[in-house]
Amino acid sequence: MPILVEIDEDGLYKVSCPLLEGCHSWGETVDEAMKNISEVIEMCLEKTKIEDLNTFVDFREL
Repeated sequence: MPILVEIDEDGLYKVSCPLLEGCHSWGETVDEAMKNISEVIEMCLEKTKIEDLNTFVDFREL
């Protein structure tokens, strides 16, 4: 699953999974943020049918 990693204004790593609506987490390190998003993804998948996943196409930089 694609994961978007950003740094917020407080220096924390904010992560989100664009395939799953409302699937976001954070951590003080990238490793911590990835561990946290893994747990959130598991919870989101318990409530989401595969056919209801957002359609992810690509990330582009402009």
